[in-house]
Amino acid sequence: MPQFAIPIAPSTAMSLQYHLIPVTPFAQNCSVLWCDVTREAAIVDAGGDIDRIHAWVAQQGLTVTKLLLTHGHIDHAGGAGELAAQLGVQIEGPEQSESFWLDQLPNQGRMFGFPSSPALTPERWLNEGDSVSIGQETLQVIHCPGHTPGHVVFYSAAASVLVAGDVLFQGSIGRTDFPMGNHQQLIDAIQQKLFLLPDDTVVIPGHGPLTTIGDEKRHNPFVADARFR
Repeated sequence: MPQFAIPIAPSTAMSLQYHLIPVTPFAQNCSVLWCDVTREAAIVDAGGDIDRIHAWVAQQGLTVTKLLLTHGHIDHAGGAGELAAQLGVQIEGPEQSESFWLDQLPNQGRMFGFPSSPALTPERWLNEGDSVSIGQETLQVIHCPGHTPGHVVFYSAAASVLVAGDVLFQGSIGRTDFPMGNHQQLIDAIQQKLFLLPDDTVVIPGHGPLTTIGDEKRHNPFVADARFR
C-alpha cells in the first residue's frame, strides 16, 4: 500500500454519512458509515485499534449492525473478529476466494508484529452485484480482484461514495506483488468497473487522502485515460 498522510473528513452526503479512523501502524482508513435517519452504522475494515473504533461509535450514539470487509490483509481485517464479538454483529464480505488471506491472519500478524488475530470466516461472503444495507441506505458490492483475489468495494449511488479498500488511491493503485496478486486484473477492475462510476464519486481509499473518480481518471499515472483529460 502507498504511504500518505491521512486526513479525517466527515461527509455531508445525503443521509449516508462517513467518518475515517486511521488504525494500525499502517494508518489504514477504517470507515464508519451510517444512515443519518436511523443512526444504524456499519464499520468497514476494522483492522485494529478496536477500542478507539468502539469508543467513537458509542460517543456518536450509533448502533452498529454489521462489519464489512473489503479484503483479508491484516491491517484491514485483523481486529474485525474481536470487534464483531464485542458488538454482537456479523461480518459480511469479502468475496469467498479471499479465504486464502483470512485463513492466514495469524501468520500475517506474526509477520508484521500485529496483535494475535485468529483466522476468520465471515457470516456472509459477498459477490459482484450483491448489496448490503445500512438503515435506509444501500451499498452495491463490486468485485475488484488484483490486489487480492476476493477484494470487493462498496458503492453508494445515492450518496456518490465509494469505499475502495486497497484498489484505488489518490494518484496510485494497490500493490499486486503479494501472493495471488494480479496487476492486469487490478487495472481492468479500475478501468472497466470503477471508471464507469460518475466523476464526482468520492473515493475513500484504504490508505491516504480522499479523491474522486474523475480526478483519478484524468490524473492517476497508473490508470488515467487520455480520453478524460
